[in-house]
Amino acid sequence: MRRISPHHLFTSKAGSAIDKYLAETPILNYTHPAISSLIQEQGWRSSPEAEKIGRIYDFVKDEVLFGYNEADTLRASDVLREGYGQCNTKASLFMALLRAVGVPCRFHGFTIDKRLQKGAIDGLFYRLTPEEIIHSWVEVNYNGTWVNLEGLILDQRYLGSLQKKFPACEGSFCGYGVATDNFKNPHVNWTGGDTYIQKEGIARNFGVYDSPDDFYRDHGENLSGLKNLLFKHLFRHLMNRNLNRIRADYVPLNTNQS
Repeated sequence: MRRISPHHLFTSKAGSAIDKYLAETPILNYTHPAISSLIQEQGWRSSPEAEKIGRIYDFVKDEVLFGYNEADTLRASDVLREGYGQCNTKASLFMALLRAVGVPCRFHGFTIDKRLQKGAIDGLFYRLTPEEIIHSWVEVNYNGTWVNLEGLILDQRYLGSLQKKFPACEGSFCGYGVATDNFKNPHVNWTGGDTYIQKEGIARNFGVYDSPDDFYRDHGENLSGLKNLLFKHLFRHLMNRNLNRIRADYVPLNTNQS
């Protein structure tokens, strides 16, 4: 697998370069009937490019709730079926939807400090979690440049509940799936530029890849063996219940997030 330079941009003259950012993969299985039906129902293909990106972004951010799936390598159609996801699985669904409607995108892999998950993850499993956790965001080619879109990880109900839970915090915040320097007004909405919600927790940068499949082939997932079994069959369900309890306290705020 060839790693791409973070500053490399495709051009319309380089057909093969464009094609790899639109390719379907086992994880980005965008010809799956459920994905095709969703795109048709939403009418995303006929929207102007900025609106198309924004509408898909909002769908993945708010209609697909923040939650923990059984594996980072889950297919995009399975993330859609489950209706929830975290950074890596939401990235897969977002990329599949973008590529399906002709928007080139790529995968950027990192690790994040596990401290930003404190509160979302507690107790024994937090102690068992590696100090650094596999993380990713999607880079979309828009207006000839790569735009980093990470702000879709947390749905608005969950983020709004956290803001209600910690009303005195306006600046930096780390925990509950958040690592931002502007907790009161984080840059999570699509306006044509970068969005972030966990960027301040990044530990290592693995660079950009054509697809999540390539990344996981190189770096694997967060857990293996007994820890992985415990996560799949016990801990993730407890974690998702915790997220739902937090989300249940949601009250819309009169603030303009951008």
